[in-house]
Amino acid sequence: MCYGTRVVRMAEQLELFYNVKRLNGEMDPGKELVYNYANGFAHPNLWILPQERKGNMIPVMWGLIPHYKLGADAKDYYKETIRYGSGLNAKSEKLFESNNYKKSALTRRCIVPVDGFYEPHTAKKNGKDFKVPFYFHRKDDHPVNLAGIYAVTPDKIVTFTILTKAATPLFAKIHNKKFRRPVILNDADIDVWLDDGLNEREVMEVIDDDMPDAKINAYPISKDLYKRGEGDRPDIIEKVEYPEIEIEY
Repeated sequence: MCYGTRVVRMAEQLELFYNVKRLNGEMDPGKELVYNYANGFAHPNLWILPQERKGNMIPVMWGLIPHYKLGADAKDYYKETIRYGSGLNAKSEKLFESNNYKKSALTRRCIVPVDGFYEPHTAKKNGKDFKVPFYFHRKDDHPVNLAGIYAVTPDKIVTFTILTKAATPLFAKIHNKKFRRPVILNDADIDVWLDDGLNEREVMEVIDDDMPDAKINAYPISKDLYKRGEGDRPDIIEKVEYPEIEIEY
């Protein structure tokens, strides 16, 4: 799964890397969407590159509200669905099966550019499970291209979700309870993912052929990430060694 991300590049840097132009909408033009720890359950606004507005990036709230629900009821919807992840992630295997996703899967795909993201590893201490956060980023330190979809509610509220898939070996070792990983697009597939001409099979092919483990680095960080008000600080991504962790990473 992917419930926490790190976004520290300024909008201008993202514009240059992706060759896009920001559209601020109702957001203050001077506001920067930067987070050392963007907790998905706080439903922050993040930049996305939307299929319908190619060449642009727009600020959108994280946590998909289905196209048939009212965005004005967002708080209640997120509360009701918190046991299912409050719309933060969507299983790519269900893209063309779920009524929540299939309308977006062909026409409202997006890229969510982040610097990295956080996933939990379950280790044991004194015979009991405890969670250790790991930070994931690209070895070349370029932006991570998370694949997503977005939806527009009847009252014109736009929200997005990050797609996930079955864990590859690196993620299976670390995210060792859920055995999932976010879909991370290769740079060469950015334009492909946003192409209006893709059919269902081609969409799934891009997902299946996403970024390999060999291009991703992951390591454990401070458990302060899980403490209220302490995760959103620059040094949160510093490596921390835990003797209880028995895997190689």
